[in-house]
Amino acid sequence: MTERGRCDAANVTGLLGRRVVVRHRVGDKQTDAVGELSADGADLVVQTRRGPVRVARSAVTAVRAIPPAPPRRASLSAITRLEGLCADAWPAFVDERLGAWRLRAAGGFTARGNSALATGDPGMPTAAALAAVRAFAERHGIPPRVQAPVGSPWDRAVAAQGWVLDVGHAAGALVSVQVADLARLAACPVSEGLAVEVGAPTDAWWRLVLGGPPTRAQRHVLTGSGAENVALALVSAHGVVGAGRVVVVEDHLHLSVLTVDPAIRRRGHGTALLAAAARWGRERGAHWGVLQVAVHNTAALALYARTGWTEHHRYRYLVPPGPT
Repeated sequence: MTERGRCDAANVTGLLGRRVVVRHRVGDKQTDAVGELSADGADLVVQTRRGPVRVARSAVTAVRAIPPAPPRRASLSAITRLEGLCADAWPAFVDERLGAWRLRAAGGFTARGNSALATGDPGMPTAAALAAVRAFAERHGIPPRVQAPVGSPWDRAVAAQGWVLDVGHAAGALVSVQVADLARLAACPVSEGLAVEVGAPTDAWWRLVLGGPPTRAQRHVLTGSGAENVALALVSAHGVVGAGRVVVVEDHLHLSVLTVDPAIRRRGHGTALLAAAARWGRERGAHWGVLQVAVHNTAALALYARTGWTEHHRYRYLVPPGPT
């Protein structure tokens, strides 16, 4: 390979897995294929945006590494649909519609369950919609809060009314929505000596996830979805060492409360939970995984990156300025 990042077809090992331009002959002409490079026997395979392109090594005239493609921004319609699926998977006690907005209350358990999800038109001016959010929150004894996809028209409209980032929310006011291909995730290796059980939450599961028995609100959110949902428990000779919750909503598997006993982290247990969740979801018709993680949770984000998750979009929590 030269300093320009080129190599011949016989020496592409160093470029496998990278994004490249492969120039090759097709008849008496030459053409380029752009994408991630892999090898299959005597051929090279370039994963282009239109699908895989197979190129015989003998037809290659040059291969050059290029920078990764810039991430595509998800469309507003895709963001709206995914936010709706996540809201369905995390059921609040109360979920009222305000036009396309969803006003939710769940006894104070999590910001997701106790905020107004702003995706779409509330059917009235933003100021009036936010007044309705305040009134709803007061009726249900929760702080007024809006959840809005970052940079969306609804996010900008709420911010224009003076609402600010909920910096006091300890769990994180800025959240990454991550997605994954379940087929790839299901293939992740699992350490020997571990078993994954699925079913109703046990006392051991509640202790690992919440530190003790659930409140009424916690039990409702974590077990009250109309969709099929189960507790995911990672079991070793020492008992339950990992836990999570999985819900299938349409073609997506929603994962939440993924946790591993702090005393035995960094041993592949998180990967084992994710792989088992993916297999369970695929058996029930799901193709994609989705989860929500605070952007300050760098350890979790590193795990998700290693196992094939990518960011779809972000959302944030906005609250009125000053005392509420």
